[in-house]
Amino acid sequence: MDLSVAAAAFATHLETVRRLSPATVRAYRSDLRDLVGSVGDGPLRDVDLESLRDWLWTATQRGDARSTLARRAAAARSFFAWAKDEELIPVDPSLRLVTPKRGRTLPTVASRDGMRALLDAQRMAAAGGDPVALRDHAILELLYATGMRVSELCGLDVDDLDQDRGTARVLGKGSKERVVPYGRPAHDAIAAWATRGRPVLSARASTAGPAVFLGSRGGRIGPRLVYTLVARTLGPVVGAENVGPHALRHSAATHLLDGGADLRAVQEILGHASLGTTQIYTHVSSERLAATYRLAHPRA
Repeated sequence: MDLSVAAAAFATHLETVRRLSPATVRAYRSDLRDLVGSVGDGPLRDVDLESLRDWLWTATQRGDARSTLARRAAAARSFFAWAKDEELIPVDPSLRLVTPKRGRTLPTVASRDGMRALLDAQRMAAAGGDPVALRDHAILELLYATGMRVSELCGLDVDDLDQDRGTARVLGKGSKERVVPYGRPAHDAIAAWATRGRPVLSARASTAGPAVFLGSRGGRIGPRLVYTLVARTLGPVVGAENVGPHALRHSAATHLLDGGADLRAVQEILGHASLGTTQIYTHVSSERLAATYRLAHPRA
């Protein structure tokens, strides 16, 4: 079997058997496509450890980020382990493939005052009743209140929200479901959008869909719209042009920990499979604490 054919079969396996998210499957496809472009589309069993090392070396010379190299190495190991299990190859060539070490980079986090000013400005903009302004305010409030991923937000249906309890039922990575709480500001913003904004946009669609958040034509919103909204509103607050919805997730997690939330509770809210993933936010909080100490303590 040729490498490209095996890669396509592996992607189908990820979609139908392991039920990974579309974004994760796209990342695997991209990494394996890059591998095919590097080593050539020959027989799968001809790919050896040296071929894989040359592939990563080429990516290094090209200037790919360490995180990209680490992801591609992980994709190769997962792919060849599957191929060995399926008896497509006699030996797994990726067993001794070393993952490049990632450099530690702390996530972008907005200050509490910055988030308060941003959301207050959005609330004032929505007060005029414009349906798009109402929607945008509700999106930002909910992202910051829950720390949910952009894909989770876009996938929300009306029945997933319990306005009485102030909770949202979220379908996360690996089709894992969790329930996350949100506070009064998000509740009020969602209620205003549901009663004054959503009916206006839903009337523009031929059939009413179940999505909570709608685009200008009445259909379910996509991630690109949310990215554009966050870049426009949060970018000036954190001083970055390419900031995305994940920065609101980072900010929510950090502010929860700053406020005394338990690390495992934050893990549950964010839907992290591993506590180690959540611990990055303790580093952010520690840095903010150290910065405050240096500014305020006379012996700092």
